[in-house]
Amino acid sequence: QVHLVESGGGLVQAGGSLRLSCAATGNIFSIRTMAWHRQAPGKQRESVAGITSGNKPNYADSVKGRFTISRDNAKNTAYLQMNSLKPEDTAVYYCNVVDGALTSYWGQGTQVTVSS
Repeated sequence: QVHLVESGGGLVQAGGSLRLSCAATGNIFSIRTMAWHRQAPGKQRESVAGITSGNKPNYADSVKGRFTISRDNAKNTAYLQMNSLKPEDTAVYYCNVVDGALTSYWGQGTQVTVSS
């Protein structure tokens, strides 16, 4: 069984920074992609950033230049460094991992609230 443990969410003022972490534990086979998604109240879940096993990142246009995704393959952990946060970044952030068997796992979500 695989578990994704997210941490790092919280309340921050506009312009501030937060760093999210997602650690994959359990019987996980060869992680392919690690990604962050978010869901704001009343809105659909959207992709924020992803990173391949070869450390190639991709970002949603809305966060380019402000967010940085990275991963530590030895620790099966992904990070999302969020700078210059805006009130519209307020959402529950979910970690997603796809393993070598193309099985997708989701974390429980961590709340990020940006006050104006």
